[in-house]
Amino acid sequence: MPVFDYDPPERFVAGAVGQPGSRAFFLQARGQGRLTTVGLEKFQVAVLADRLDELLDEVLRRSGGTAPVPAMAPVELADKAPLDLPIDEDFRVGTMALAWDPDTSQVVIEAQEVTSEEEDEIDLDRPESAVLRVHISAAAARAFTQRALEIVAAGRPPCPLCGQPLDAEGHICVRLNGHRGDRS
Repeated sequence: MPVFDYDPPERFVAGAVGQPGSRAFFLQARGQGRLTTVGLEKFQVAVLADRLDELLDEVLRRSGGTAPVPAMAPVELADKAPLDLPIDEDFRVGTMALAWDPDTSQVVIEAQEVTSEEEDEIDLDRPESAVLRVHISAAAARAFTQRALEIVAAGRPPCPLCGQPLDAEGHICVRLNGHRGDRS
């Protein structure tokens, strides 16, 4: 099982490539002369960002405010740069896990390669799925979250009625049952 471990990375970001409506989403970790790029879905980026914030808020709450967790992303850690090139996907993400390491006061993020659903039996000849494991500070996690949420929000605007993304070619709103709202 290939494990891409960064403890800590020089850079860990979410990013997207392409036009709104057909963007590809990635997580990228860079450090020690290595670059790991994994592909994932837009909703996975959003869920990861939300869960990271929840985890950090819970650590702060349980510590009574004494844990080294900033309430907001530090401005100096903001990363607005594009993804590093080349963007060669090492694997596609299936499941993700988050943990707080109290010994190092770091967040541990694991993104595991997607496996095919038809593999119900254990195949001893098949290697385990790949894993990207990143250890980052709470401040870096807040900065990651802020960028990830900005990347997700930069897509197509939502329909004010149904919330689905509006296409440049038009939009048939499910709330209007395919009608434009006129009563002819």
